[in-house]
Amino acid sequence: MKKILTLLFITTLFISCKTENKTTFPKEALDNEMLTTNNQEITFQEIINQYKGKTVFIDVWASWCPDCVGGMPKVKALQENRNDLVYLFISMDKDYDSWLKGIEKYNVVGEHYLVSDGMKGVFGKAIELSWIPRYMILDKNGNIALYNVIEADDAKIEETLKKLAN
Repeated sequence: MKKILTLLFITTLFISCKTENKTTFPKEALDNEMLTTNNQEITFQEIINQYKGKTVFIDVWASWCPDCVGGMPKVKALQENRNDLVYLFISMDKDYDSWLKGIEKYNVVGEHYLVSDGMKGVFGKAIELSWIPRYMILDKNGNIALYNVIEADDAKIEETLKKLAN
């Protein structure tokens, strides 16, 4: 039994380290087409390229997700304290109209894009999405500085932002 628990611990540690060390997105994620609020298609690579030279806070969310909506006040607090970041909201909403209504209903301020095939689609699989909300941070070169956090007030967010500011 002790060997099984040790093996389980080591496997969990290995998997969590594997996810935390990603610095670039896989090609499938970069090539994935999303929708703008004007109903125009754009690839994730094109989205990232728009914000080169800036630190980007990514919030993967959906208007139907209670945890996402519950985390919004924490994101808004971060926005008040860190207005130097680009806030990029990638929605997993099931349809375009619901997404737009969610942005308005929850007063989500930032840049908005809709993944057209949901959490289990190409983009979701490519970023190993298992839960939303999911927060990520990109450095000024568009590289991943923080890959996987599920609480908007997680200390890793502030630690990462401080490192990027130096």
